[in-house]
Amino acid sequence: MHNINISNLSGHDQDLEIHGWNNNNNMTVGAGTTAVIQADDGTSGAIIALHDGHEGEQAEITKDGFGGNDFIDLSNIVGAGGNMTVQQVGDDSTRKGDPLFMQHFNNAWSNADDNTKASLQPCVHLNGSGTVIRIDAIKDYPQLEAFVRSFANGMTYIGVGAWGGSPGNASDNIQSSAAHGNTDIQVTYNDGDATPPGSAPAQLFRKPQQKLVKRLDETPANGPGIILTNKSPQQQTYVFYDNFWNGNGTAGANFDHPGQSVTLDPNATSFVSLPETFKGRVQRGTQLPATWVEFQISASNDGAAHGDISLEQGCDGAATISATNGSGRSNGFTQDILSGAPDAAVFNKPDGTKALATTMGNWACGPNQAAIDYENQVVGQQKAYVTGGTGTDDVASGNQCLAVDFY
Repeated sequence: MHNINISNLSGHDQDLEIHGWNNNNNMTVGAGTTAVIQADDGTSGAIIALHDGHEGEQAEITKDGFGGNDFIDLSNIVGAGGNMTVQQVGDDSTRKGDPLFMQHFNNAWSNADDNTKASLQPCVHLNGSGTVIRIDAIKDYPQLEAFVRSFANGMTYIGVGAWGGSPGNASDNIQSSAAHGNTDIQVTYNDGDATPPGSAPAQLFRKPQQKLVKRLDETPANGPGIILTNKSPQQQTYVFYDNFWNGNGTAGANFDHPGQSVTLDPNATSFVSLPETFKGRVQRGTQLPATWVEFQISASNDGAAHGDISLEQGCDGAATISATNGSGRSNGFTQDILSGAPDAAVFNKPDGTKALATTMGNWACGPNQAAIDYENQVVGQQKAYVTGGTGTDDVASGNQCLAVDFY
């Protein structure tokens, strides 16, 4: 077990939203003080600064991840209102984040023309003297992303990165590079310079785009596993099932021995580390019918991760699976197909929620022809296995890491 030290260098108390540790309870760090929270090896989470109740800059941390290394980054995807950095304690070379982000933003704002300011007006918030004090989620405003890249590219996560079928921006992707082993983590917040105490202070100018550069022979940053995203409007728990056995094109599906689970808030993302031997699925909860995202981490023929979407044991919502190696390969569907489904195709889960019935049958009932016909019409066999056999596109990622989005 290691610690995450959270230092507030500002002259005011700072509210923080905590995910993954501290029992997921928010905390307030007093002015000029440092709070310490414990972080078990193998856990992931985020430390998010709150500004008048709005989420801002956040340190995203995985302890003792792939290869025994910590993975840390500093993200402004959901907004900003102050400055934050994250690094391993005593190792300035692992630092992520722009320690003068808001100052750099205000410099760029003061030099922007009227048209640029007008386009940013919906997502940039000023105080009475015209100083920018907060920005909204960059991910929701393409014009804001372009503006922030003009001064902070390569210093913080600005876009959404390489998942969800997108190769992402190279300057963002490099933010996920591994740190050096497994140590304590230092998170530093300030309205001014957020460089950790004892380090050389930051300079108020546009820094060259230099961060940790991944060596060509280094293992992919996200390692074997799944980048899991909850794109639904409700908190969801996702459960992983490893197959009982695997054969040549066949598998022994596991129905009653769930493995690890991950609970995600709406629009939250978590990296789930898995062994290279994993061959199975992830689904919402433990009940059927459910949409299955089937995958293996390391195929015997090419060592790559492979996956697909299956509706054979039902459908409780849309899902996609995507490569993270920059190939752009992705499959699945994102639209809501439950709302317009015929009554004959719908099955009520034990918890009372509705889903589309199984198309192949199980111990509870036989194949549902209405579900087969409807899913073939609105999804089709190419995007997901409506019934068994062939015709569904395989998604492969040579870095043994796939992105799975549930809607």
